[in-house]
Amino acid sequence: MKLHSLPAIKGSTHRHKVLGRGRGSGHGKTSGRGHKGMKARSGGGHRPGFEGGQMPLYRRLPKRGFNNINRIDYEVLNVRDLQELEGKTFGLEELKAAGVLRSAALLLKILGTGEITRAVTVKAHRFSDSAKAKIEKAGGKAILIESKKSATAAE
Repeated sequence: MKLHSLPAIKGSTHRHKVLGRGRGSGHGKTSGRGHKGMKARSGGGHRPGFEGGQMPLYRRLPKRGFNNINRIDYEVLNVRDLQELEGKTFGLEELKAAGVLRSAALLLKILGTGEITRAVTVKAHRFSDSAKAKIEKAGGKAILIESKKSATAAE
């Protein structure tokens, strides 16, 4: 059953309130807004987070640290993880398909924790020096992928 196929229950829908059409309507003159004050004015009301003049929560809480707008987030994978996986070549798409990386991953970095004993080809955006050395020592290849961000910075 879908929401649009549900029947309207009696009394569930209301006619909209007609305002400002004379005293006889019951909603004339001030149109249900009362007399004066912030809510009586056009554009009246307050912003989200307003606490009636009390110092709002977002100003009471301490701000700490620094958010670097140029931060580049890599999905990281260790050499030991590659050892456990089936296959000869590993790239971002293959690792996503295998369920090792989350599907939203954009950049991949291989780190050198653990050992690898078989020859594999690994395509990644970054390699730690130890990871590259271990992959090549085992007879494999460490292929560096040019990321869009670093390619535009080089130009």
